[in-house]
Amino acid sequence: MTDAEEAEVLAWFGARAEKRIETGCAHVFLAGDTAFKVKKRVDLGFLDYSTLELRLWALERELRFNRAAASDIYRSVRKVTRAAGGGLELDGPGRAVEYALEMRRFDEDAVLSAQPWAVDGPLAEAMGRLIARTHAGAEIRPQGGGGKALKYTIDSNAKLLRELAPRLGAERVEAVIAATDAEYFRRETLLDARRAAGFARHCHADLHLGNILLEDGRPVLFDCIEFNDVLSEIDIQYDIAFLLMDLDFRRRRDAGVRVLSAYLDEALRSFGPELLEGLAAMPLMLAVRAGVRAHVWAHSGDDQAAGAYLDAALEHLAPPPPKLVAVGGLSGSGKSTFARLIAPGLGPSPGAVVLRTDEIRKRLMGVAPEARLPASVYSPAFYEDVYATLIAEARALLAAGRGVVLDATFIRPELRRRVEEAALLAGVPFHGVWLDASPRVLAQRIEGREGDASDATVATLAMQLERDVGQIGWDRIDASGPAQDSAEAWSARYASG
Repeated sequence: MTDAEEAEVLAWFGARAEKRIETGCAHVFLAGDTAFKVKKRVDLGFLDYSTLELRLWALERELRFNRAAASDIYRSVRKVTRAAGGGLELDGPGRAVEYALEMRRFDEDAVLSAQPWAVDGPLAEAMGRLIARTHAGAEIRPQGGGGKALKYTIDSNAKLLRELAPRLGAERVEAVIAATDAEYFRRETLLDARRAAGFARHCHADLHLGNILLEDGRPVLFDCIEFNDVLSEIDIQYDIAFLLMDLDFRRRRDAGVRVLSAYLDEALRSFGPELLEGLAAMPLMLAVRAGVRAHVWAHSGDDQAAGAYLDAALEHLAPPPPKLVAVGGLSGSGKSTFARLIAPGLGPSPGAVVLRTDEIRKRLMGVAPEARLPASVYSPAFYEDVYATLIAEARALLAAGRGVVLDATFIRPELRRRVEEAALLAGVPFHGVWLDASPRVLAQRIEGREGDASDATVATLAMQLERDVGQIGWDRIDASGPAQDSAEAWSARYASG
């Protein structure tokens, strides 16, 4: 294709479009309910669209990869051909001049980067579980992932950031590079072990809020990386790290905690306990993702944003130590709400993982979190299995440097002692919280629940009220009022201590 033909193609699409959007490597033309994407004729090293054949290859892969998650958005690859009269047409018999990806047009304002405040708890939960299921179904790529794949991006970041150092500050750039390299060499063995365990898979690889769409109340993943297998055949944790870093940068750690907790609960249905061990590499992965955004924004001309991402990378590489918090109380006392409110302020970004016995029960039984279990399932042996799993997962997370909040009734004194011992053995600070409320308030909350993992009923509460819970040595909090108030008061006293 010549420069003149390229200009002709863009003008031809532009004349038929209501709106044109230009990205770093493509032009998108919007007309009616349709969007056409035309790749730019560029070679950026890690991305090569310099020939017609390479652009066709990239578009066909983009169509195939994205249809797995967004089949009704990605329609087909269209051929722009030379017409008999000398003009251009789509899919004619003449010579191919260019190729375009036809897509269903969607509301640009529905992309979550345009409305990060829209990521409420249920949506964050849905995102985490959707991504976990996507990863579980993704093809294993034993040649990808591991230390080598991540080092590729680390070294690429270093090269690009050093080129930008006169604008971003050489001292800050070198500090990020040095800290990233040091953490990488600490985690290289772990990264390679995860590849051997099957965590290297074909991933979305560009999973930030700008590539997640909200339609009909559900998240839709789109615009994955198709142009470089080194960038897309990666550790699944590095894939979700992009979203977690993005939420953290946008001051949405509350959503990040919910995404990560839901992701882990769902992923543990398909992956072994090594899934949790890998979280020791999460600070490194978050920092690398922040480094990528730093040079992307700098090349877009926003040095202030680039500098903020460099600062974020340094913060990720110096995470606060983990701690264990257990939130207990009778059914309806607001444990889950309280746990989710305090979790963002505990431990490394995006905050503490919330482990719920209500969710573990459903996972152990192989049913969806919102599915109802019959009362007959709740035998003493099953009760013990649930708490044993809760404590084992907490210990694994703490060993990986993650903060943890446990959400369970903890009615039996022996269970409270076991969780305190877990913190002692892990060598981390422990805080126990017991939420109190009147029987009337507890019953009202139980009756008002919808779409939650808890199976507790008012009859369950009645049985709990008859039990002797023993002496409560944990912080007792009146949970009759708004959970936000009690959580903020508790966090002000303990979250940073």
